[in-house]
Amino acid sequence: MNTESTAPHVPLSILDLVPLSEGMTMRDAITASMDTVRAADRLGYERYWFAEHHNTHNLASSATALLIDRAASLTERIRVGSGGIMLPNHAPLRVVEDFGTLIQFHGDRIDLGLGRAPGTDPVTAQFLARTSAEPAAFLQAVEQMRLWSSATPPQGLRVSADVAEGTEIPMWILGSTTNGAELAAQLGMPFAVASHFAPFQYLQALDRYRRTFQADAETAQIAAPRTMVGVNLVIAETDEEAQRQFSTLLQMFASVVTGARQPLQPPRTEAELATILDPAVRAKADQSLSIRAVGSPQSVVAQLERIVAATHADELILTAYTFDPADRVRGLELLADAWGARG
Repeated sequence: MNTESTAPHVPLSILDLVPLSEGMTMRDAITASMDTVRAADRLGYERYWFAEHHNTHNLASSATALLIDRAASLTERIRVGSGGIMLPNHAPLRVVEDFGTLIQFHGDRIDLGLGRAPGTDPVTAQFLARTSAEPAAFLQAVEQMRLWSSATPPQGLRVSADVAEGTEIPMWILGSTTNGAELAAQLGMPFAVASHFAPFQYLQALDRYRRTFQADAETAQIAAPRTMVGVNLVIAETDEEAQRQFSTLLQMFASVVTGARQPLQPPRTEAELATILDPAVRAKADQSLSIRAVGSPQSVVAQLERIVAATHADELILTAYTFDPADRVRGLELLADAWGARG
């Protein structure tokens, strides 16, 4: 383990798209994710977020609020939330009522991460569309949700969200570009950057967010900028085994590039990858996955420390996909031991 730095480590969290491995059913994938969130709770991870995707045959993360409810019911300590609710697919009133209800169920362990992308293809997005993704409309929707969940809603609101009133739902803005960063800054809210799949503007986005943050915004939730950075994680007992398991994630992203979106595939050797992945496709997938930590516990800790140093992140949120769900849980155990041993 890197012993040069003595600063405490930032909190680690998990982002889950509830992926299916080859041969799995949707129920199998959901069960595996619930096993993982229980492990994350036991191991001391900060939060566990579920993404939202639709018409994606290899992911079971379409009913995000239901996954959050189930995960929160199975855990005791960890924060559970959305990474994120894709607001163009929803009416803001329904979102705030859902998350207000989740807080009524589970207390102050619920997060509402919000994004502007639809999380699906254009045709499916048309079936889901409820809120414009335009920045002005997004800002207005978030501001309205903050008012509905406020402890002291303004007088004269024509519509109330009584189940959410007073819950002050903790909200995050998700984004991958400077546009999303500016929205988070304008709202005075925490910002999570999707560098785990869109690494092309993430440093600029973090800088823009911090420089333009408005603590005096009417909707401000925090007094100073707070950032979370997405990182792909593959960790195993040895560097060699982690690299072997990384081939599953590489194949997953290659299938996104080609539009095949196949279930998670078993790990492959370099020779096998050369026969099944077009070099140009592999290069694109590898580029999308460039913000990653892959290796043994010692190697991963060093890589994560470098990411924190480069980004000044207040927290890291990790995507950790393996063909065998047991390897994912084992990896989280290895990382919790290695990361927590220095704090």
